[in-house]
Amino acid sequence: MIRLFKVYYPLRTLILLVGEAMIVWLSFVTGMMLQNREDSWLLLNVENGYIKILAVTCVVLLFSHWFDLYDSSNLGAKWDQIFRLLLVLGFVALALSAVGFLYPSILPGNGSALAGLIILTFTLLGWRAAYSWMVKQPFLRERVYVLGTGERAQRLVTGLRERSALGIEVVGWTGDVEGELTRDMVASHLMGLAKGEKGVHRVIVAMPNRRGTLPVEELLDLRLGGVKVEEATSWLEKITGRIEVEQLYPSWLIFAEGFRFSSTFKILRRLLHFSVALVGLLLALPLLPLIVLAIRLDSRGSVLYRQQRVGRRGVVFYCYKFRTMRMDAEVDTGATWATDDDPRITYVGKFLRSSRLDEIPQLWCVLKGDMHFVGPRPERPEFVQWLSKEIPYYGVRHMVRPGITGWAQVQYKYGNTLADAREKLQYDLFYIKNASLGLDLLIMFQTIKIVLLGRGAQ
Repeated sequence: MIRLFKVYYPLRTLILLVGEAMIVWLSFVTGMMLQNREDSWLLLNVENGYIKILAVTCVVLLFSHWFDLYDSSNLGAKWDQIFRLLLVLGFVALALSAVGFLYPSILPGNGSALAGLIILTFTLLGWRAAYSWMVKQPFLRERVYVLGTGERAQRLVTGLRERSALGIEVVGWTGDVEGELTRDMVASHLMGLAKGEKGVHRVIVAMPNRRGTLPVEELLDLRLGGVKVEEATSWLEKITGRIEVEQLYPSWLIFAEGFRFSSTFKILRRLLHFSVALVGLLLALPLLPLIVLAIRLDSRGSVLYRQQRVGRRGVVFYCYKFRTMRMDAEVDTGATWATDDDPRITYVGKFLRSSRLDEIPQLWCVLKGDMHFVGPRPERPEFVQWLSKEIPYYGVRHMVRPGITGWAQVQYKYGNTLADAREKLQYDLFYIKNASLGLDLLIMFQTIKIVLLGRGAQ
């Protein structure tokens, strides 16, 4: 796996992306050369043909990203991939037609876009078929043995087997062994691996109780023999994008890489989030009168809704949103999470929530400094008090400013249960541990996709 923006990506997915970018670019270059044989050099070098084709390539990759064509969990579904690929090509054709009608000078060449799109259709289908065949070859797969038993080891094994894009084959794990696991039994397994019985490239240790059962000498022999030996916590973090709170010790949080923010990083991060919030607020200004009018006509009460939330270091602040519920929404129930088809939500409120327009006033909270654009979602004090008792390390999420969007929001659904809160905390811990400007920009990019596709709203 390769680490970009402090997030791990399968090498195969990056190869797929880079290969696809080259194919898209070359297809449109070829289309221009075939369509304009005599003027192709002039169109490419003098009239910025290469730059125009690069822009078209970015559009194709953007549509592919929106349709989850680079999602590692979907790469194994052959017909689903073909269907999504054809949808992408269809939308690209519509986009190029619209641009060609309104601004024909923006497109590369004289009618070469259509030729490039035809070439691209066949080359992309061929590339996807070749890629699917290539990644299934045994010599391109890494053989892994998982040393451990219990739920944590089972989650690791399942996660590795379900993510075919990782290029990993789990050849076995000690959870398959019947009876009580002893040190001698573990040592015998490792001796077999050392002799090359399974051709193992990597051993991942996921033992819940290592005292008296972890064969250190045998693991050292494997390490010196060229086999990689790693711990399960780091691998679970890599493949899931979250830090599991079960069996997580305070010492790990203390000594783990990350969870540190330099003064320079804090200043640059504040400038980035302030700038994004300011630009977002300026872009939203034309919509504000329409939203205010719609709320006024739909139900009685104030347009804005003010609510206490817990911010950095546990400081309580007021968070502002456009009102999406009845004024008496919590008179009888008290503080409660929103649910599916919540009867308290107004008709206009449903639209505002699904489009995320109700979040616009929170941009003011970012400008004030109570929030960042990206960070853990701020919770109400009543919920924080309860969740802190039920979920270990829940208070760690208050190390940073809360955000309008965040790693948990783009990776997980809207949560309204204790289990959902625990799951989202694990994503928040990953974000806090790996915080960077690149990760913030990645989350912003993912948020645009989610908002446009209307995913995860509540």
